[in-house]
Amino acid sequence: MSHAEDRPGTRRDFLYYATAGAGAVTAGAAIWPLVNQMNPSADVQAMSSILVDISGVETGTQLTVKWRGKPVFIRRRTEKEISEGRAVALSDLVDPLAENANIAGEAPATDENRTLDEAGEWLVMIGVCTHLGCVPIGNNAGDFDGWFCPCHGSHYDTAGRIRKGPAPRNLDIPLAVFADDTTIKLG
Repeated sequence: MSHAEDRPGTRRDFLYYATAGAGAVTAGAAIWPLVNQMNPSADVQAMSSILVDISGVETGTQLTVKWRGKPVFIRRRTEKEISEGRAVALSDLVDPLAENANIAGEAPATDENRTLDEAGEWLVMIGVCTHLGCVPIGNNAGDFDGWFCPCHGSHYDTAGRIRKGPAPRNLDIPLAVFADDTTIKLG
């Protein structure tokens, strides 16, 4: 009588399990590179967030940076621009939503809900017209002293809210925070 008969498993069972385990490991090793190649590349990951130095942005001027292939307007608003933006009634707006990725999706489009700081000095927006994707011109352009898209005539106010023209929504506010006193982190 052999020792194999004394135990419930046989040598054949062991060989089956060992072969199945080796096959599973081999299949996993072959599939992993295919799955891993679907991850974003290093250059795409690097673009997912950027730091922007705002130390040279004077009051009443704007800095435009490229982020995720789109222009982003970083404007340091004047007291006049802030007061104009805060004086607008929500009933006067085409789009009543803030369109701000930093706050709740249903937040109203008040000036305070569109700026980066409580004082309302810093406004950060994706500089792409929500009508057909043109880039609006700024520096107090258009009928509302904000941005104007000359391609189709969309007028945005000092808070980047659509006030007149074919654009259906306010200019989008990206994820943005102050990394420190002179740096904004986008993304």
